[in-house]
Amino acid sequence: MAAGAAALVGAGVYGAMAPGSQLFGRTLVAGRDPRELALTFDDGPNGDTTERMLDLLARNNVQATFFLVGRYVLAQPVLTRRIVELGHTVGNHTMTHPRLLALGPAATRAEIADCAKAIADATGVEAKIFRPPFGGRWPHTLRVVRELGLTPVMWNAMGFDWREKDAAVISARLARGMEGNRAAGRATNFLLHDGSHAGMGANREATLGAVELVLQKYAATSRFVTVDAWINPGR
Repeated sequence: MAAGAAALVGAGVYGAMAPGSQLFGRTLVAGRDPRELALTFDDGPNGDTTERMLDLLARNNVQATFFLVGRYVLAQPVLTRRIVELGHTVGNHTMTHPRLLALGPAATRAEIADCAKAIADATGVEAKIFRPPFGGRWPHTLRVVRELGLTPVMWNAMGFDWREKDAAVISARLARGMEGNRAAGRATNFLLHDGSHAGMGANREATLGAVELVLQKYAATSRFVTVDAWINPGR
């Protein structure tokens, strides 16, 4: 009995938190072309850090995906607009970055809908993709996401850049994740952060350095895409 209960709890945790889990509903993780890499950034926009990231990507002619927090969008509409004007894809990352595992359907809907409105008002663009804060989702989370016309997006390579201050360490972690994905015949969806859920002004110097290393190392052998390319691969 105890073993069975523990197994159910374990399955629930896996379904709710593991980025590759499809237990509670389908999510987009990555495409099927191992040469494709997607740089995705959570928790912005974040002032000068996001500006510098945009400049770095522009110098390398690379488009990325930015999952935006609604309250930061409201504070920085011009910067949010610049992300779109430079050809990047924007995604919904909720209004306040709560732990969705603690929210019911109504509160979840409000978080996502309010962020969607903030992005649309700032840019004139409707975000079509959503990433759950901390990766947490219940079946009702994904149901609400789809009812609002969004595709839920996870990841399959992580640099742990929110806690790491060494760009080389972050880029090495990303490389290991990418190599594993390529061995499995999958594209790579890198999870990075240009901001922080704790507040604007987070120092992401190491993330900037890690992205520069990734671009230097893989630009000649890979194709950088935005995650929406994997929703309609034949577009």
